[in-house]
Amino acid sequence: MATSEPANGSLDPKPVPHNGGTLSAMPEVKYNWKDITEDFVSCTSDLKLGELLHDANFGLFEAMSAIEMMDPKMDAGMVSHKTGHKVLDFEQSIAAGRVKIKDLELPELIGIIDTTLACMTTWLEGHSLAQTVFTNLYTHNPDLIEDRCLRAFTVAILKIVDIIKDKVIRAGVFEEEDFQSLTYGFKLAHNITELRVSGMLKEVEEEYNRRIKNTRSRQGEERDAAKELEHEQCIAVQSRIKFCRMFYMALLSFNKKEVKSGVEEARKLLLQASDLLPALRKSIHLGIQPVEKEPTEGQSSDHAVIMGFEPLVNQRLLPPTFPRYSKILDSNAAVEYFEGLVARLKAVCDVIALNSFHVVLDFFSDFSKQCPCVLSRSILQLIFLPYANKKVYGIEMLPDVLRDCIRMFVCPPALAAKSPLYNNSHAKEMVDSLLLHSVRPMCTLVQIQGHNHARQRDKLGQVLEELATLQEEAEKVDANLHSLLSKAEPKRSYQACFGSWVMYHTLRVMIRHVLSGFELELYATHEYHYIFWYLADFLYAWFISTVTRADSMLQEHETSYLDTPPKGRSNKKKNKRKKTRPLEKELMQAQGLQTLCSAYYKAVVGFTLDGKLKRPNCEFDNEKVRFEHRFGNFANVLTPPLVQYEQFLEVTDTRKFDQPPTALDMYYAACKLFMQASAVLEKIPNPSTELSSIVRVAKTNMVVLKLLMGGHKRDSHHPPDFEFTTNKTFPIIKLK
Repeated sequence: MATSEPANGSLDPKPVPHNGGTLSAMPEVKYNWKDITEDFVSCTSDLKLGELLHDANFGLFEAMSAIEMMDPKMDAGMVSHKTGHKVLDFEQSIAAGRVKIKDLELPELIGIIDTTLACMTTWLEGHSLAQTVFTNLYTHNPDLIEDRCLRAFTVAILKIVDIIKDKVIRAGVFEEEDFQSLTYGFKLAHNITELRVSGMLKEVEEEYNRRIKNTRSRQGEERDAAKELEHEQCIAVQSRIKFCRMFYMALLSFNKKEVKSGVEEARKLLLQASDLLPALRKSIHLGIQPVEKEPTEGQSSDHAVIMGFEPLVNQRLLPPTFPRYSKILDSNAAVEYFEGLVARLKAVCDVIALNSFHVVLDFFSDFSKQCPCVLSRSILQLIFLPYANKKVYGIEMLPDVLRDCIRMFVCPPALAAKSPLYNNSHAKEMVDSLLLHSVRPMCTLVQIQGHNHARQRDKLGQVLEELATLQEEAEKVDANLHSLLSKAEPKRSYQACFGSWVMYHTLRVMIRHVLSGFELELYATHEYHYIFWYLADFLYAWFISTVTRADSMLQEHETSYLDTPPKGRSNKKKNKRKKTRPLEKELMQAQGLQTLCSAYYKAVVGFTLDGKLKRPNCEFDNEKVRFEHRFGNFANVLTPPLVQYEQFLEVTDTRKFDQPPTALDMYYAACKLFMQASAVLEKIPNPSTELSSIVRVAKTNMVVLKLLMGGHKRDSHHPPDFEFTTNKTFPIIKLK
């Protein structure tokens, strides 16, 4: 161990050759090293066993997170030294003859393009650019590349990286584990315009189209294998360049100010890109393949590289942390990833056809359940709210969209043209203020759907506080509007329209928060009884009550303020038609899911009474603490109030009955409820894929409980399995 100080007169100018043969003075620092090892050891001898030296700037946390410099197992910068492989940068590789910048053969081009696309997909899965895309030495300085095809492709890749980085950062729906935006000082071809990049790709594409025509088989001409192979290789290069151009232009189309026209243009380009992917998959074998390296200590043998790629070239750019190894996807996996990405981006384009805020919110929720990548999630956010949460689709202000949404939900008198409150300045001012304050929490709800599922649960708990504040304001607005309406129309009663709308969204968030625990596998089996009880008897009960009240308010207000009284016999038949109820489908689904949760609660209690499901020992576990922890985020919400653990015990205590139910009684009740739930959910028209899977789960569980009631495995004390393969939220019960 040694320390050093610059010696007196140590700045000794030393002439160093410079460009053009001129000399320039570069100061050289000389150090006087002093060995402090003995002093250090003697100081540590004063410490007793277990004692640690604590400083204001270096405590236990810093000591545990510190790394040992120069240790290959701890210092990422030392990995290249341990491999024994000499790492060269782009210019050095050119000088050493490792990298070609001109006259590349077709297999080399195919291999470099495929490996670069694989690096890009690995980056999109959450790895750093330094260990993925920028392991391609050609991306370090495309100006040195003389091959037109490779140069155009390399510049396009840098521009695509720049666009993706910009979109993901602007959308703001990523975490550190999703995406790494740091570019480590590499240039992303900002000096080349977007039009020029697409032109470069188009020129290369046309060049290879000519080569394809020249190598095409002609009638009566004998084909040799070399000519046929060249023809296939030209098609492979052309299809890859065209795919990059289509994908690049599609990403650019999403940036257009006219959002809807840009999305339609992007959809057409993505269709063309998806048609090219099968050709990419079929021709992977035509490119040069990576050469496997022998594994060394601390270095995996998966570092397979081809010409132009150096996995360790940027190792010194990484932060001084434990070495992280990024395994690059193979070319087949990369093509598969792009197939999924293009399909997701085409699905994202469907959002522009939706106008209702509630329908858009459901679209975001359904899209999120597919676990999409960070890029598709970000583009969806930017399509709906491209300008910092101000205008929907870049056209309509969000308060106006929320106004239409509330009008379709409950049609409050304050928003009905024929109501006396519609032109009341005081009422209008209150409603406008409420809508303005609704923008932030509603935007947050949309944005939450763009995060990964683990982060969604955290953020759903946080947004409840904002919704609780909005609920309080909505109740005040409803109270003031009631007093204004009672003066204008004494015989008409005003109901809590705006409060019901906020309550609807609050309950949706609360239900989603609880259900997401099943998806993330947070709940232990012995917790299921109070989780399903809270859902069935409390959250879904409140939700059904809220939706039912909103449905009745909507019909009443439409009759009072929107319907035109009949003026003759011709209009009577029209008024007899059954009115559409926008909330009917959602109400039926909520009723079915409430019944399903009740069935699970009964089944779990039956398993507990039967000795099949055991609860933890009270000495080492506290159910009250777990109960309060699971629903602690709901404490911020005043309505509905948080259910206390004591209240749960009181309601669910079976000892209060004259004849406490047996396990068989619970199985029978659960079987009946599963049957009712499947019957209700089957009546919903045009069911989604998820809803169909829930119906299958309910029917399967009904059969399982029927078998159990008939004596099947009744004597077994093995706990039942709850399998979430069919549906991520509602499990299939399996007996052992």
